[in-house]
Amino acid sequence: VQPAEDPCQTLEACINKNVQLISIPRSNEHVRAGAECEVAGWGRTSLTGKGSNVLREVELKVQNEEICHNKFTNYQPQSMICVGDDSGKKGSYNGDSGGPLICNQKAHGIASYGPKGRLFPKVFTRVLYFEPWIREQLRRFSFQGLPGSPSSD
Repeated sequence: VQPAEDPCQTLEACINKNVQLISIPRSNEHVRAGAECEVAGWGRTSLTGKGSNVLREVELKVQNEEICHNKFTNYQPQSMICVGDDSGKKGSYNGDSGGPLICNQKAHGIASYGPKGRLFPKVFTRVLYFEPWIREQLRRFSFQGLPGSPSSD
């Protein structure tokens, strides 16, 4: 019998003091313009620099929807959040896509896109819009591997 492979030595994430679970918002937990949120990522640290070799975090504010609506023709407020530092001095950038927008200790957004060569404004996917689908996928996933479930055969 071979010893079980340690999942922390593979590509799987292991919960520890540096890696924790985070909740997603429920249908009554909307994030509004003016909310202070954190964004984390390994993206570029300057407009011309390379990606970071350490996880970095920046505090950004949820912006009025009109800012992104006027800037991006495909901006859809029901499924997107307009975010940034209106001074344009800090923000998410190339390499940060897919990272979380954390507001009130919940993952409200996912870094998506912004104007080329600029830090403001940025568009994040609105997690709340996809919350029913996410919860359904989590339910389906939790049944995988249970004896007798259709997905474990």
